[in-house]
Amino acid sequence: MVYVFLAEGFEETEAIAPIDILRRSGVEVRTVGVGGKTIKSSHGIVVTADLSENEIDPDGLEAVILPGGMPGTLNLEASKTVQSYIDFADANDLLICAICAAPSILGHKDLLKGRRATCFPGFEKDLYGAEVTDLPAVADGNFITGKGAGAAVEFGLKISEALCGAATAKKVRESMQCP
Repeated sequence: MVYVFLAEGFEETEAIAPIDILRRSGVEVRTVGVGGKTIKSSHGIVVTADLSENEIDPDGLEAVILPGGMPGTLNLEASKTVQSYIDFADANDLLICAICAAPSILGHKDLLKGRRATCFPGFEKDLYGAEVTDLPAVADGNFITGKGAGAAVEFGLKISEALCGAATAKKVRESMQCP
């Protein structure tokens, strides 16, 4: 099971593209509304999450995904539930994925020290101890980071590869006509 946490002000593309790619890859994905099931995105799109944060369980968890956007990233970081799931994933060597401004949450927790990572320009200073790259998406150990909305497909494909293998990610890439 993969949980994609959605908080008020999340960036739509950074959430939906990875969800789509992972479902095409055969991964069970659930969106989790932080603060309730109905969440408004950074561009005013209202989304009904599959689950509220009070309905989730770490049993069977494979990965946590944190879309960026503002103030979505700040709202994710302020959530005790999101923080506890990041901690759980880290303690159990599960996949932790963050894109755009959201890698800053991981940086603030000192989880990116010595790892390659990317983020939206301007948030590099928050990736404490990371080797910051300019790549659209970067996998390093159990962490995957993405640069921003324009990199959401590459970010999703990196997650697919980590969970399902290179052959599945390649098949999804080709079926979506991604270069």
